[in-house]
Amino acid sequence: MKHQDRSSISRGFTLIELLVVIAIIAVIISILLPSLAGARKEAQAIKVAAAIRSVGQGVTQYTTGKQDMFPPSYVYGRREDGLDWRKEDQRTTNPTPANGYVHWSQALFAGGLTPEDAFTSPVVTNGGAPRTNPGPDGPNWEDGQVNDMGQASPADRPRDRQVSRIAFTGNAAIFPRNKFNTGDFRQNRLVRGSAIDSSAMGSAGVILATEFYDNGDGWTSLADTRVSQERLIKSHRPITPFLGRSTGLDVFNEPDRGIASFQYPHVDQIRTKGELERDGGRDLLGNGGETNLDAVGRHHKGDSAYFVFVDGHAARMKVQETVKERLWGDRFWSITGNTEVDLNLNRD
Repeated sequence: MKHQDRSSISRGFTLIELLVVIAIIAVIISILLPSLAGARKEAQAIKVAAAIRSVGQGVTQYTTGKQDMFPPSYVYGRREDGLDWRKEDQRTTNPTPANGYVHWSQALFAGGLTPEDAFTSPVVTNGGAPRTNPGPDGPNWEDGQVNDMGQASPADRPRDRQVSRIAFTGNAAIFPRNKFNTGDFRQNRLVRGSAIDSSAMGSAGVILATEFYDNGDGWTSLADTRVSQERLIKSHRPITPFLGRSTGLDVFNEPDRGIASFQYPHVDQIRTKGELERDGGRDLLGNGGETNLDAVGRHHKGDSAYFVFVDGHAARMKVQETVKERLWGDRFWSITGNTEVDLNLNRD
């Protein structure tokens, strides 16, 4: 009988060879995983960019059909449903809390200008913050959330006319709050697109909207800390980018002295993502910091956020860059009195 050549005899892997192969595969996976994670984040960022551009386009179509007027960020509703509101109801507090808020997102959605999912983001909790008054559907609530009437569970009313989840917020210098009839010297007013077009910055140089900051704690980043459980989530509010020259956050009480009334915050007044994470990042639209710009997202590479401008283009940058470049405007267009912003203060 002839002996078979040893090289022709098939044999299995030895244990050492298997371990070597496994180790090589593990090394390859460890190299690829960060790249795959980075690719996933960039894919999510592309979705956010597309969504916020869609929102910007919806606002442009809205103003075209509304005599060049931007919508208010929110108003107190005239009734418990519908988009109607009355100027006389727009006081410091809601005269009829059961009527809830009418938010600018609903004006775009109800008008068929922007689909509801365009207001959501894949990088934040549940796609976006809930309504301040979510209404009767349980999934629209965050755990521990309370509404304006102190209810901590789904209720038929109040229910805000706002998309169920919102990841974006507007520039308060363009989207006024509800303070149209407070009796104070400074009140809100609607803004015309032509006012921004004719400014020195133009519509391509002024931010319209951006992303909300999510601290991952049930949206307490937007919660009013003065109420029980710290979970009255003010997702209807815009971001006020400016400070009163003498009053800081209290811009409605800023005196009119014949000089520029408002200023940008100093870059050092804006907390970094690390500082927000360390501090808990709560109540960023109220009294939780030195500037409302803390409420801008930090969810993309380099702690950046997406911003859509009045002309409809979108850009990704850090909020600190928007302050350095003075991209929130040179006027507080949505407020009465002297609206000028001193662009030279806090330059350094």
